[in-house]
Amino acid sequence: MTTVLIADDQPLQRFGSRMLLESQDDMTVVGEATNGAEAVRMTAELHPDVVLMDIRMPGLDGIEATRRITAAGARTRVLIVTTFDLDEYAYAGLRAGASGFLVKDAQPEDLLSGIRAVATGDAVVAPSLTRRLLDAYVHHLPAAPGSTALPDNDPRLASLTDREREILTVIGQGWTNTEIATRLHLAESTVKTHVGRILAKTGSRDRIQAVILAYDTKLVQPS
Repeated sequence: MTTVLIADDQPLQRFGSRMLLESQDDMTVVGEATNGAEAVRMTAELHPDVVLMDIRMPGLDGIEATRRITAAGARTRVLIVTTFDLDEYAYAGLRAGASGFLVKDAQPEDLLSGIRAVATGDAVVAPSLTRRLLDAYVHHLPAAPGSTALPDNDPRLASLTDREREILTVIGQGWTNTEIATRLHLAESTVKTHVGRILAKTGSRDRIQAVILAYDTKLVQPS
């Protein structure tokens, strides 16, 4: 059973999300937060598997709430839910530690599959779409701490082998595991092992965070 906390200041949005989620046999809503501060507090109390996080909320916004939740080191994953004209904030949410994002006009099945993906540690946004998102918005945002370092001496990459650094680079370029296996002549199971080690060594929560790391460390440059 996947437990979900809904964080949104709009009652109708919370109601619709709850009705959809509780119609599923494998999901249950453990609480509703009306602002970011409530979301942080309720996450600490309820330990949900996933937080559905709105961005624009009174007081503490969804981006800062995401940052605090992920910084606490809990197993809870955050799925940002935003409107189409706020994609740049979605990127900021990903940098804050969210495991993915969806737009509020997404199809119900997309929201459900997104929650399931995030709950199991996968990224909601497909790698190729992640690449296009970052290419579109990375130059609008302030650099993250440590992002001025060159790949050769960035401490976040120090423990990676040459092969792992190569794979992190192509992850940042939007390659899927299948594409990596085909183009680098590796078994897909081997690629998955490398990806797991990269996430562990760099402290990346999921594939999206690894993509952001590749950009921050200049392994990948925006188009």
